[in-house]
Amino acid sequence: MSPLLFERREGVAILTLNRPEARNAISPEMACRLADAFYEIEQDNDIRCVILTGAGDRAFCAGGDLALMLPLMTGARAPQDDWDRRVLNDPTVMDRSALRRFEMTTPLIAAINGHCLAGGMETMLATDIRVAADHATFGLPEAKRGLIPFAGALVRLPRQMSHCRAMELLLTGDTITAAEAQAAGLVNHVVPGAEVFDRAWDIARRIAANGPVATRQIKRTTLAASGRTLSEGYALEDAAREVVMASEDAREGPRAFMEKRPARFRGR
Repeated sequence: MSPLLFERREGVAILTLNRPEARNAISPEMACRLADAFYEIEQDNDIRCVILTGAGDRAFCAGGDLALMLPLMTGARAPQDDWDRRVLNDPTVMDRSALRRFEMTTPLIAAINGHCLAGGMETMLATDIRVAADHATFGLPEAKRGLIPFAGALVRLPRQMSHCRAMELLLTGDTITAAEAQAAGLVNHVVPGAEVFDRAWDIARRIAANGPVATRQIKRTTLAASGRTLSEGYALEDAAREVVMASEDAREGPRAFMEKRPARFRGR
């Protein structure tokens, strides 16, 4: 069984981290497959939204596999197969698998069905909308093992919650509950575990029904404007407006509204 399941359904891609026996920890093969899946999705205009989740009900992702991935990256374990060699020889794999230095304009929803730790939490920080099970926990325990988060958390976390709270999580390595994560603004919805995917699916379907040129430009511009001056941000917004207004979708949306029918967006 592949460590990553990739399903397409009604314009939505569903990616499932599929190593439940290892709390969906990221192995070299999973990292490679995830990097490839994100690249494929970003090239496919028929995919309007993505749901990223984990198999089982214990963990979304426990981070990098401490027996496989971390020893490989520190040099404590020699590469044993093509997946290992690709991780070591292709620097884009680890970045793209964590959506780091890779522009993903397709909206991405995390359906967090359990523990969300280390690299798993770092990947979550790259998503746009987050639905968590009420039993989920969140944390970046790397410092407890003499390591650091290196898949985006040092940059993203202080931008998504208060600096002092982010530093406490990073420096202590302690975990927080789903309710605490929601109160800190890291999670949109907290629901019973059995309802996590259904809530994520409901949101994904609503996004997929919207104009894909518009949703991609919304995401691209919002991310690009982060940390820029208002003037720079407005310029990005103006550029996005030009792209959207020149699209067939921008003509179809108002026309469908006036004709009292569902819009038939084509993504161009």
